[in-house]
Amino acid sequence: MQEQTQSRWDLLLLLSLLLVILSYPLLDHGNLRRLVLGLLVFLPAILATVKLSQIKVWVWPSVLLMCSAFLVSLASIIFGSQVLVGIKWGILAVFFGVTVVGLFDYLRKARSVTNAHLFTAASIYLLLGMQWFAIYSAFEIFRPDSFWRSSAVATDRQAELLYFSLVTLSTIGYGDVVAVNSEVRMLAALEGLTGVLYIAITVALLVSAYKQQNDSS
Repeated sequence: MQEQTQSRWDLLLLLSLLLVILSYPLLDHGNLRRLVLGLLVFLPAILATVKLSQIKVWVWPSVLLMCSAFLVSLASIIFGSQVLVGIKWGILAVFFGVTVVGLFDYLRKARSVTNAHLFTAASIYLLLGMQWFAIYSAFEIFRPDSFWRSSAVATDRQAELLYFSLVTLSTIGYGDVVAVNSEVRMLAALEGLTGVLYIAITVALLVSAYKQQNDSS
């Protein structure tokens, strides 16, 4: 019963991340839709905190970071400050990073392969995309010339940065959105390396856990 409950939370986290990713291009228009989108980003943050509380890994740091990001986001809406928006994205980047480390530690210690572990592995990959997206968004606020976009790409939409993060993480790199700032280019290179290494390491961990599971049975 406990395993089914944990698996349910893992599945909800994965679905919430997919919901945010798929909703971004649809809701990244107008102030009202973007407000809804900003609130929607906190849904996977809440579910990730619940998951960390189940495995008892860095619960309080994640709660403090999530609450800080929410309060800064609320203040940025009230005062209309772009600096606060950039700070919010910076805090979210740290939060997603803490979540990734905590969930990966849980995955690394697995001695069997269940649905919960598979959902967690997929969620970590998407959380990495969200983390780098938050970093790029913060850079876009403080360094507006960090990215070049082709004429067919809207320049005022953050959905393009999420798209850039995901195609960089998967090492596809279509070239319609390009990092031009030297610091961001290096970050993009590190994201590509992270995506490749994560898949290789995670597959090795899951195969090892599956082998141990078969040996014990």
